[in-house]
Amino acid sequence: MKLVDAATADRLLDFPSLIEALRDGHRGPITDSGRLLLNADADAFLAMAAWQRGSGFGVKLATVFPGNAARGKPNIASVYVLFSDADGSVQAVIDATPLTVRKTAADSALAADYLARRDARTLLVVGAGAQAAWMVQAMRCVRPSIDRVLIWNRTPDRAVALARNIGAQAVTDLASAVAEADIISCVTASCDPVVQGAWLKPGAHLDLVGGYTPAMREADDAAVRRARVFVDTRWFTLKDAGDICQPLRDGVIAEADVLGDLFQLVRGEVPGRTSDSEITLFKNAGGGHLDLMAARLIAGRLG
Repeated sequence: MKLVDAATADRLLDFPSLIEALRDGHRGPITDSGRLLLNADADAFLAMAAWQRGSGFGVKLATVFPGNAARGKPNIASVYVLFSDADGSVQAVIDATPLTVRKTAADSALAADYLARRDARTLLVVGAGAQAAWMVQAMRCVRPSIDRVLIWNRTPDRAVALARNIGAQAVTDLASAVAEADIISCVTASCDPVVQGAWLKPGAHLDLVGGYTPAMREADDAAVRRARVFVDTRWFTLKDAGDICQPLRDGVIAEADVLGDLFQLVRGEVPGRTSDSEITLFKNAGGGHLDLMAARLIAGRLG
């Protein structure tokens, strides 16, 4: 059994390799996947497991304690346990903090490789939390044409600080920024829509990352109506992600309007972007299968 600390996991999960590992992992079926979410007020415990027969299985255990920020501690703590598919033995125990932020960004970047315009130049990141900078790095791997990055946050000072650190531009007028952007990546914890569909220009790609419960929402009904809608997996997004399950519940869209998932995009079973003018929307709900693919990449590189 190998013990992998955060620094090692971070070093082994470079975005070009991780994005391709996710692409390769989506070519095969997931034998089983599931998650458990426990809440106590604002605090949460999450367990996400996946099994890909012939490749391995594993589980990520994570805690989310929003109050930690005021105490100078990280909000999220997590560990991943990777098991052998052959005999069930433990192969590796991995500090999952870098695994989580990197696989989340890589998931969105892989989708953008199929859904964003090839000549995308302006990326807008909505939210300036821990995930934001990783989204920029990952998106630039699949769209090196990006030469302008905008950052918006409800607290402008945080947008300014992040923009300064990564060489981006902080903005305060969200509607104007959305209207200019070729790719909009939302990484908020909002329960009310932040992005309005009316703001999206023809050819835009909207990437929704932050919402992971039925109550959370980052884009309004108009965005869902205007876009060709895709998800990373149907088994979480249709019932657990507010950006999809709320419009389904309210009759804004039907299940048939969710045109494909990332497995289908990677395998070529559904077309991705079909014109430069259409608007695309991708809901990134995460899942244990992504953690498994990232953990397998780490274990393979350890030898």
